[in-house]
Amino acid sequence: MHPLALIAELTHRCPLHCVYCSNPLELQSRSTELSTGVWSRVFLEAAQLGVLQADFTGGEPLARTDIVDLVKSARAAGLYVNLITSGLPLDEPRLDALIAAGLDHLQLSFQGAREEIAAEISGTRSHAQKLRVLAWLKSRRIAVTLNFVIHRRNIDQLPEMLAIAESSSATRIEFANVQYYGWAFANREHLLPTRTQLDASLAFIQQAQKRLEGRIRVEFVVPDYYAKYPKPCMGGWARKLMLVTPSGEALPCHAAKIIPGLSFDNVKDRSLREIWQSSEAFEKFRGQSWMQEPCKSCDRREQDFGGCRCQAFLLAGDPAATDPVCSLSPKRQTVDAILTAINSSSTDTPACAPPTSHRPDVTILHRPAARNATARQIPLALPPQSLLTAAPSTRRSHRSAHHALQIPYQRPHRLIKLLVVRLLSIRSMDRLRQRPEHVVRLPVKNRQPEHRQRVR
Repeated sequence: MHPLALIAELTHRCPLHCVYCSNPLELQSRSTELSTGVWSRVFLEAAQLGVLQADFTGGEPLARTDIVDLVKSARAAGLYVNLITSGLPLDEPRLDALIAAGLDHLQLSFQGAREEIAAEISGTRSHAQKLRVLAWLKSRRIAVTLNFVIHRRNIDQLPEMLAIAESSSATRIEFANVQYYGWAFANREHLLPTRTQLDASLAFIQQAQKRLEGRIRVEFVVPDYYAKYPKPCMGGWARKLMLVTPSGEALPCHAAKIIPGLSFDNVKDRSLREIWQSSEAFEKFRGQSWMQEPCKSCDRREQDFGGCRCQAFLLAGDPAATDPVCSLSPKRQTVDAILTAINSSSTDTPACAPPTSHRPDVTILHRPAARNATARQIPLALPPQSLLTAAPSTRRSHRSAHHALQIPYQRPHRLIKLLVVRLLSIRSMDRLRQRPEHVVRLPVKNRQPEHRQRVR
């Protein structure tokens, strides 16, 4: 058994602040990112191990200035290279350089079909740029997939999303409902769709699949919480896929670090082959010996492998338990209680309504009582302490409070942006100290207030 795909998390840097971000709650800084040379070695080792495809992701992989060189290295190793991107920052010359370097496939992510929802979810206005990227791709020879992340706030936009895809050069569309790990778990009450929405969306997708058969492949990923049986997460723990983080840690799946007690080897210290074959983390839930009942004697154990280990930990408190989304799990009542609460309290518009009939109902979102409330006065619904890989720092708390003033979701912390703001502030103070004494300084009470924009 060997991995078929390598998920290369090139960086955690990203221009977006999506409220369902699957990156860990504690992000890795730019200074710890693997160099071009180390990644090139990893790609070569992956090919020798039997890997066929490299998925470049992040964060935003385009934030790496050496992205073209990384594509060249992966192609030189004989890997099929897939870039998963938000389209920022990207222009036509850089797109051409990526294609010339050997990029085989580009997956462009969308937060919705309309600017207002996309901006609400991502924290930045990026929808127009994505449409520009789509237009550029139509004249290039490269395979294209569109990824639409679906949740309660945009599930009514499926017809518009499909129209965007049909007008593009995409041959595959993935409508993937949010899966509740990382930041999505913390914001679950705002994102999980209702049963009415889900049923309507399934009916629409089935019609679209039939109509577009043979022209565009349409896929729909149902929220785990509504499934009868769990999905075989990542094709089974350490069975088909291998993920390498920006700092070089090798993981069986992107959320594995939330499971306590696991240690992860680093590609800077061990080869991919050694890690795949003998790493403690990869061996932990491989095979069936770790399984509890009912998984241990279930006929489906070779199909779904007990479901997701990270989800089992989040919902049942035990990573070796049967995934609670399974209808056979003794913990299924936990998921049913969540769904009951969502379906009894939501007043959202049903899915697939005509475009003009839906506008975001901001009254259902949790916002501070007063716009001028200070950060210390705003109670934040932080994720459970067990989800944090480290104690939240002062900077993280400040950033979360800042975002709570803007929208009701928790957002990933972007350490690099805070550092930029701080450095600029220090430089400004140094300049003030160096100014000649004859420069007139206004009294504090007469100074105009500064209007700082969020760093993009």
